[in-house]
Amino acid sequence: MKAVKITLDEKKMPKAWYNLAADLPNPMQPPLGPDGNPVSPQMLEKIFPANLIEQEMSRERWIKIPDEVRDILFRWRPSPLRRAVYLERHLRTPARIYYKDESVSPAGSHKPNTAVPQAWYNKRFGIKKLSTETGAGQWGSALAFACNLLGLECKVFMVRVSFDQKPFRKMMMKVWGADCVASPSEETQAGRDILKKDPHTPGSLGIAISEAVERAVSDPTGKTRYALGSVLNHVMLHQTVIGLEAKEQLRMAGERGADIVIGCAGGGSNFAGISFPFICDKIHGRKIRIIPVEPTACPTLTRGPFSYDYGDVAKMTPLLPMYSLGHDFIPPSFHAGGLRYHGMSPLVSQAAVEGLLEPRAYDQLKCYEAALLWARTEGLIIAPETSHAVAGAIDEAIKAREEGKEKTILFCLSGHGLLDLAGYDKYLSGELKEACLSEELLRKAVSSLKDHPQPKILRTGKW
Repeated sequence: MKAVKITLDEKKMPKAWYNLAADLPNPMQPPLGPDGNPVSPQMLEKIFPANLIEQEMSRERWIKIPDEVRDILFRWRPSPLRRAVYLERHLRTPARIYYKDESVSPAGSHKPNTAVPQAWYNKRFGIKKLSTETGAGQWGSALAFACNLLGLECKVFMVRVSFDQKPFRKMMMKVWGADCVASPSEETQAGRDILKKDPHTPGSLGIAISEAVERAVSDPTGKTRYALGSVLNHVMLHQTVIGLEAKEQLRMAGERGADIVIGCAGGGSNFAGISFPFICDKIHGRKIRIIPVEPTACPTLTRGPFSYDYGDVAKMTPLLPMYSLGHDFIPPSFHAGGLRYHGMSPLVSQAAVEGLLEPRAYDQLKCYEAALLWARTEGLIIAPETSHAVAGAIDEAIKAREEGKEKTILFCLSGHGLLDLAGYDKYLSGELKEACLSEELLRKAVSSLKDHPQPKILRTGKW
């Protein structure tokens, strides 16, 4: 019998996070202020605590995970590595498909991997309240969970279309004591400005970020900070426990490593978590294909330009060097709400510029088809976001069958879809349509980037 579950002893849970910034052949370019000059750590202190800013700016390869943080992560980590033997049989593929199951966390996704340390570092710095945005609700749920454990107040601005589509996510946040409102809201100036222009807007992560940042910086007590669930370097750092555990578990399964590593990609967090330790191996000579899969409705890596851009609509964040569709881009209301972000993590973006990644985009109908096949073979109903990674794994397994080659495929199962069944219902009833960004809308979206500073295209040409 093939091993279906590979469980890592708790003693082997990573004791340090891996920082890809230490190994990129060309360093990531610095964030800029509105004047075009690099942002200093002091300029970020109204948004983030100094201890997280230090991680954001760090070029150290390994950063120790505090014992108190590991103690909380032990609630569900190490997460299991599973082999998709039932899908393999169905596809009649010689490929071996493994997936890191992040659905086992209390919030049902990978997001608590960074929510817990962010809440812990904020509390250690003396912060009392955290504000944040959320798309599909996975990040908002995770931060609510972490704040509840650590005794912090939590305010969540949830993208309106997801607030309406996914009512049980906001209920989860309330169970953990968080206050969740639809974004744009009347509670901030940024929200009021957007609603004045378009009272029926579906919202976007860029808008919700503006509201959450405004909430943090406008607190007269100075005891509120902002927490982001993706994109930034320290978030990517915290998620690397996924890939570090997976490498050890693949060794336990008798594999020399992975030939192909896949993750869905919105802002970059779960993709970075599974892939960064393997990107390190690729930089140092291993032959590995690394594939981020994004939606055709929000094709940041596959069709967006590499540019400096703001992380939010109100331009309250620094300018970041990243693939972007424009900070005021509002994508169609497709069901993978966690992948509706206009920009991509600067670290992931620089890895793509270097040629270390092979980005691709899939339509939501193809992804739901893959999700149904997964549910009917492997059993788990997965999040719409995760279905992009599953679709990528299926394509690579079929390719291995057609080539007659054995391959080891690894992907991140970033979350379950038990609170996303409305999307499945619409797909099964034929109500879902293709969601592909038109050339006209793309040109309009990226036109806002023409006046921004342009980062250098730094690549070695090795990959």
